[in-house]
Amino acid sequence: MLKHRGFPGRLTGTDFQFTVRRANPRGVTPLTRRERFADRKPADRRADAGFMAALWGQFGDQPFERGNLDAGRISWLFGREVIPAEDPFDAASYEALLVINVSVARASFPDLFRD
Repeated sequence: MLKHRGFPGRLTGTDFQFTVRRANPRGVTPLTRRERFADRKPADRRADAGFMAALWGQFGDQPFERGNLDAGRISWLFGREVIPAEDPFDAASYEALLVINVSVARASFPDLFRD
């Protein structure tokens, strides 16, 4: 499992996790698309924005390996702002390649992508 050096481990001042320390010995948690409903808590929205900002700062518009990025946190963005960068895509692989869908990310997080 690739460890992304320099990537924040969590959202500052919270318990919202961005990375995992070690591979899951029971198997890789698959990425799934989670629906974000309009009534989500402000803290959850800040966690999504913080994670997207960290992804953009670390990888930009280039493909990146899932590695030690938290599956639960990615899943809140998966299928919209973060999409598979390879076909076929293995959602249960630490080596899976992802990429930021810049146009969707700009629409979802306009404050992060000001020119």
